[in-house]
Amino acid sequence: MANRYYLDETRYPRTGNCVFISYHYSDRDAAKQIANYISQSGVDIYFDEYNTHIGSGDPKKSVDYIKAGIRRSSHMLCVLSQTALKSQLMPWEIGYGYDLLQVVGLTVKELAKSDLPEYLQVVPVLRGTKTLNTFIANTVGRVADSLIREQKMFSASQMNHPLDNILDWQL
Repeated sequence: MANRYYLDETRYPRTGNCVFISYHYSDRDAAKQIANYISQSGVDIYFDEYNTHIGSGDPKKSVDYIKAGIRRSSHMLCVLSQTALKSQLMPWEIGYGYDLLQVVGLTVKELAKSDLPEYLQVVPVLRGTKTLNTFIANTVGRVADSLIREQKMFSASQMNHPLDNILDWQL
């Protein structure tokens, strides 16, 4: 498993499944926990915080790295919160990736499904740890229970789940 944050697509071609994590900057800590949870299950991720070239003061270069991350991914997981819905970059990322990969939303605890804007009502929306586990299992082509038995992810109903403070466990 790897964190794909490099731009050189000729040296590192797209292989297998990789989840691009889209989020609003204010949700960075929650997005990082979600990214790490997905990565621990054996799925490659692209998480921009691991790319030291983004935010270097050159907006064009930052956009080029984000575009490369989207192109090299098979899925985009959008961490949806009240602040993310006000993001200017997330709709751009979704629009850029919509025809290139599978776009999926993941709502955090405080966000009701009715709060979603139209551009997010056309993609599957995960509502909590149970559906996130199903998404991960489908991404790697495995059964969720086997990943839980192998301790690559946690049961949604497990006490002290690592994402309890971020996601609803029943959904």
